[in-house]
Amino acid sequence: MERQGVDMPQVECKDQEPQLLGESQEQQQGEESREEEAGRGPASANRQLMMLEGKSGPYFSSLDSSINILKKRAQELIENINESRQKDHALMTNFRDSLRIKVSDLTEKLEERMYQIYNHHNKIIQEKLQEFTQKMAKISHLETELKEVCHTVETVYRDLCGQPEATTLEEEQTHKDSEC
Repeated sequence: MERQGVDMPQVECKDQEPQLLGESQEQQQGEESREEEAGRGPASANRQLMMLEGKSGPYFSSLDSSINILKKRAQELIENINESRQKDHALMTNFRDSLRIKVSDLTEKLEERMYQIYNHHNKIIQEKLQEFTQKMAKISHLETELKEVCHTVETVYRDLCGQPEATTLEEEQTHKDSEC
């Protein structure tokens, strides 16, 4: 952020002629032309100028002092504005730094909490995987036992099925022999 200040332009008012209150330049020119027409001429103008110079000294000095007072007051106001802006800038800088620290702290706490949750979930996943592995081993063992049982049942069934056929053949033979 860039600090912005207020610069006061320097104004010179020495070349401007002050107007008397209530009179405009047109009125003054009209009066001068009437005086010249009345025959008073340049001598009358000199007389009036001398009268104005005698009276205008205090007027111009009070005007100059008023202008200087206004300039000083404006400069003070500008300085106050600039000081206020500097204070605001310092306040915002401190606030930004404080906010960065707080955000950094909160981020670290969040990250730490996240890793704690990861560790907790890893333990749960590890336990579940161990249970799964044990159950798969048990299933594999049961599958092997089941295959053995099936093989035994198949063998027994063959043995049982093979003997009745033999018995039936013997019975048929006996049956045939008795017929004869």
